[in-house]
Amino acid sequence: MSKSLQAIRGMNDILPEQTPLWRYFEGTVARLLDNYGYKQIRMPIVEFTELFKRSIGEVTDIVEKEMYTFEDRNGDSLTLRPEGTAACVRAVLEHGITGGGQVQKLWYIGPMFRHERPQKGRYRQFHQIGLEVFNLDGPDIDAELIIMTWRLWGELGIRDAVKLELNSLGTSESRGRYREALVEYLSAHHDKLDEDSQRRLKTNPLRVLDTKNADTQAVLVDAPKMADYLDDESRAHFEGLKARLDAVGIPYVLNPKLVRGLDYYSKTVFEWVTDKLGAQGTVCAGGRYDGLVEQMGGKPTSGVGFAMGIERLVLMLETLEQIPEEISRQVDVYLCAFGEQAELAGLALAERVRDQLPNLRLQVNAGAGSFKSQFKKADKSGALYALILGDDEMAQQVVGFKPLRGQGEQQSIAWDALAAHLATCVVQG
Repeated sequence: MSKSLQAIRGMNDILPEQTPLWRYFEGTVARLLDNYGYKQIRMPIVEFTELFKRSIGEVTDIVEKEMYTFEDRNGDSLTLRPEGTAACVRAVLEHGITGGGQVQKLWYIGPMFRHERPQKGRYRQFHQIGLEVFNLDGPDIDAELIIMTWRLWGELGIRDAVKLELNSLGTSESRGRYREALVEYLSAHHDKLDEDSQRRLKTNPLRVLDTKNADTQAVLVDAPKMADYLDDESRAHFEGLKARLDAVGIPYVLNPKLVRGLDYYSKTVFEWVTDKLGAQGTVCAGGRYDGLVEQMGGKPTSGVGFAMGIERLVLMLETLEQIPEEISRQVDVYLCAFGEQAELAGLALAERVRDQLPNLRLQVNAGAGSFKSQFKKADKSGALYALILGDDEMAQQVVGFKPLRGQGEQQSIAWDALAAHLATCVVQG
């Protein structure tokens, strides 16, 4: 017997009963970004492998262990994108849209790919919404990104379940001085470090600060602090960011161990974390990457951005039961028609109603069926009301209007008054 077909491990189907919540979340974010003046950009999901080696860093876990890389028929090494910033930078460089100091405020949405151990909230194909801003180098734009997310959490009803953590990594020069001090300190405690941290000490020592190993965390208690090595420019930038967050009233926690997993970050880094999802606590993270565009062949261009994980935030909405009632209902009104003439009239009537009420979710029964079977389908659809069109209704040019959820008697509504009646019952109530 052949093996049954199934999805690749860690790459999941999003089923019809799940998609309304996804669409609600994505629509809420899109409207918010429109209101703040951000424009959408769409990039390919496959890029040349060299793009991610140059941007993310060859000694990061993502490049070393997690990328889906393959050789195409032309012999080129290609990679399914593991994150969006590098691809966005490549796009703005290729099309010259940040040249001459042009400010660009961009956002994107789509799947990313990393070969990780699948678990709740962490998948091999996962979806992100990301923002990237170019040619604004002050702390005001850093603050705007954080303020936008704070507003989003409020609109979604999850503000009390997330916490903002902040740090500054300084410029590449100040980070280099800190790296030397950190390596010197950790080398003196080499035997107390876990195996993974010992490896990172030689390749990417700042990532040791991210360790979850208790023994290594104990060693880090007395390790040098990044704040002591910040240059004056980075220090002023960080103070400006904190002042703006204080002015808006956004609480935050300073986390000197927050470094992020990508080599391109500088100055501001931040994470929104939660304790509602178990081990997968980060739901949104980002920071500033002022040297990345130049590193990838462009002119010096400041940049800052973030990405949020859609799977984790949808899971949060489910966990906290912050799902609007209207999105759990797929259909507002279900039209039942009995007999060929009623079916024809029902189709025409439904289209006239849709012309007048474009936001009404009106489903017309398909497949005919008895009175009982059509009503069973109407009830299963979750509709608030059923419309009934049979011989008697046809003769009088009315439609039966029957509440399916709660109190109310069936009544007859004239065809030309139906849209106005539905607007009162459904669209406004």
